[in-house]
Amino acid sequence: MRPSVVPSTRVRRPSESALTTARVMMPTDANILGNVFGGAIMRYMDEIAGIVAWRHAGRNCVTASVDRMDFYAPVYVGNLLIMKASVNYVGRTSMEVGVRIEAQDPSTRKTTHTGSCHLTFVALDEGGRPTPIPRLAPVTREERRRFKAAQERRTLRERQTARRPGD
Repeated sequence: MRPSVVPSTRVRRPSESALTTARVMMPTDANILGNVFGGAIMRYMDEIAGIVAWRHAGRNCVTASVDRMDFYAPVYVGNLLIMKASVNYVGRTSMEVGVRIEAQDPSTRKTTHTGSCHLTFVALDEGGRPTPIPRLAPVTREERRRFKAAQERRTLRERQTARRPGD
């Protein structure tokens, strides 16, 4: 794989790296009653978020943390798992990627919001060290709302980290 160099002064819009993907849920993704494992959904969520982070940074990114994951509704074998992911916020070397998860019955096209999560990724240089990434330029009202909410989550995470005893 060729190393890529991304100038830290570059600015990208969330739409430049956002992705939507769908995959059919198979029996190997589920328990014997046909309910898709939460862990399988989380794997696919981490995968799309990682791709979005890579597209934004232009280089390898690793998952640093995953915010709370709540499952609002079940996903069944035969459903399409639809995942929509975009960068919400960018720091110097890290970024928050939001993922919305939906289940769709392909026959009826009924779609249900089944979960959402925010993941933090860190961009790495060729030596495996954190490296600067392009800034984020939210354009739409929704992108600006997500950016502001992500800033608030980041501040909260920093406060929680600072309060940990023994660190």
